[in-house]
Amino acid sequence: MILIIAGTNRLGSLSSRTSHSIAEIYRSLGVDCEVIELSELPPETFSPTAYAEKPAKVLEYTDKVLLSSGLVVVSPEYNGSMSGALKLFIDLLPYPESFENRPICYVGIASGQFGALRPVEHLQQVFGYRNAHNFPRRVFVPAVHEVVDKEKGVLDENLANRLREQALGFIDFCKALG
Repeated sequence: MILIIAGTNRLGSLSSRTSHSIAEIYRSLGVDCEVIELSELPPETFSPTAYAEKPAKVLEYTDKVLLSSGLVVVSPEYNGSMSGALKLFIDLLPYPESFENRPICYVGIASGQFGALRPVEHLQQVFGYRNAHNFPRRVFVPAVHEVVDKEKGVLDENLANRLREQALGFIDFCKALG
């Protein structure tokens, strides 16, 4: 199963909508997948005690990560990096089994012209440190608000094709590593 992480806890985010559009692509290719929404993490996730006493939703998401055959991380750009919620979620997952030898794929979205290049490269460093397998074909989406609609999803055919090509490659990548 491919697990798609909507990389922010902002309600109604374009990260969420993009993640669900990506899930539709994987399903159309016959691949079992699921989107996890960081917006569903309860407030106690952000308490200092969450490291020792993980909230039930964090434990549920942890199980999904551990059972996945690959992760697709959809990251918005927040001040030149990933969202704090995404970094905290990564930090709460068990070491080393969460990412050790796990294939990871990246989609960066941003209002700016670079399409979240910086957070994706930062994530590649973080996951590389955790011995994950970084899939090299990344998709960057600049001016995301012009090509993804909160209700309709991906509007741009070129973007849809790039996401599909990435998915096809990632499926093969996961199979080769599995």
